[in-house]
Amino acid sequence: MRRISSILLLLCLPLAGCQGWQSALDVHGPAASSLARMFWIFVAVLATVWVLTMAALLLSLRRRRAADADPLVTDPGTERRMTITISAAIGLTLVIVVSLTGLSYAAQKVLFAHKDGTLTLLITGHQWWWQVTYEDPQPNRVFTTANEIHIPVGEPVLIKLESSDVIHSFWIPNLTGKMDAITGRQNQIQIQADRPGIYRGQCAEFCGLQHAHMGLLVVAESKEDFERWRNHQISSAIPPSDAEHQRGMEIFLSKPCIMCHQIRGTDAGGKTAPDLTHVGSRRYIAAGTLETTRGNIAAWIVDPHGIKPGVDMPTIQLEPNEVQPLASYLEGLK
Repeated sequence: MRRISSILLLLCLPLAGCQGWQSALDVHGPAASSLARMFWIFVAVLATVWVLTMAALLLSLRRRRAADADPLVTDPGTERRMTITISAAIGLTLVIVVSLTGLSYAAQKVLFAHKDGTLTLLITGHQWWWQVTYEDPQPNRVFTTANEIHIPVGEPVLIKLESSDVIHSFWIPNLTGKMDAITGRQNQIQIQADRPGIYRGQCAEFCGLQHAHMGLLVVAESKEDFERWRNHQISSAIPPSDAEHQRGMEIFLSKPCIMCHQIRGTDAGGKTAPDLTHVGSRRYIAAGTLETTRGNIAAWIVDPHGIKPGVDMPTIQLEPNEVQPLASYLEGLK
């Protein structure tokens, strides 16, 4: 019994991978639920087919012909039973294939169905980060952020996907399936979170050296919290009120940073790198690579290629006494 218990425990260990913030089997949205349901049905059906096939194989190995039996002699009764068995197996195979095909089609319809919603996001894949634009009929309510998406719980959100360079793939396992972001083409997918939480997404199409470090977070929150967050994101950066932050802003505006990055409310108006207006409020920097702390921001500024080799961000020449004020200023952009 102890040996059997140990074997069963080992067999159950892989089930630990069915939960977590990046598991397609730990579902928190209607599209992901449909895909997970299809997955388990496929597993059950195919496991049953495999067990029956192995049982038939073992049965046939046990019922061997006698060594002196004439291989050319046939038994009409046996031939009839074999014909019925094979015909039934063929018919059952056709039924299984057609049923699984229909199930897959139904899951795809759920995945690509678009419900009426009030929120639309334009997400552009770059090597290697995600640009997120919150669209709105009122131009003054449109804003851009990076690598972190906030959505209201229980509401469908339309995602428009584009790419600025190579093919990327947008995937949030807990909420929905995959959709490619292709240069010169706009694809669409809808996400919905049924409960509050933080869900990790990932580029699922190999897009270069730092493909594995191209993550994003989806923060699902109440409607009130989301509206509060959005109204704050629309606003410009709060001017620094202390000497260290003021010094950091001066350093930022005097360096090549302003050629690529934007901080609304300042002279920094770059469009080729992530918008830093409220970068300090994000949970991670560098597309999910580092937690947003002053130390990590300083390390990223000083040596981005040491953390994320191949990244387009150049190494900025800074004096030793400039690093901490600059990192403090950026960390304070809440």
